[in-house]
Amino acid sequence: MSLPHVYWIGGASGAGKSTIARTLAARHGLRLYDTDAVMREHAARSTEPQLSAFLAMSMDERWVDRSPQVMLDTFHWYRGEAFDLIIEDLRRLPTEPGIIAEGFRLLPHLVRPHLPSSTPAVWLLPTPAFRRAAFDSRGSTWQIAGRTSDPERALANLLERDRLFTERLRDELTREDLPAITVEPGLTEEELTDQVSHCLKIHRVR
Repeated sequence: MSLPHVYWIGGASGAGKSTIARTLAARHGLRLYDTDAVMREHAARSTEPQLSAFLAMSMDERWVDRSPQVMLDTFHWYRGEAFDLIIEDLRRLPTEPGIIAEGFRLLPHLVRPHLPSSTPAVWLLPTPAFRRAAFDSRGSTWQIAGRTSDPERALANLLERDRLFTERLRDELTREDLPAITVEPGLTEEELTDQVSHCLKIHRVR
């Protein structure tokens, strides 16, 4: 069943999803639903197998000892685990004045059944250079890797996993015929906000 009052902003880490979503929600008086903010709650409520395995690992087992491909293939949120809890949350929220849902957990094939014909959704796909610059500017580059015994290797693994996830998203969006924006160095926050607003048709009253 579609959720016609929801605007969806998905994509890979480091693309500016949260910033753009906050800006548009404030500008248009919409409710913001941040999927990152509810991850801890959803993890506590979930019994999904990959999530359980991930929680049982040490930091080195998660980010140093495994290849980026294995990290991608087994990461619970990338597999759509607990996505049903996102939909439960959205259905409980008031439909007015509308909702912007954002986060990397919004996988295209999972969002697709909930879209109306107007397709108020877009995915942001950062280039590796943009992602690294974004992490550096936030001061979050070493936030996870720095908690391992080999931060350099962990960071390289994380960045490669994120690159692989971005490409997987791009392929999936092509198959689903859903809109994407490639976020490259030089693209300003204002320009990206305008592009997202145009894709979502958020400047028009539905």
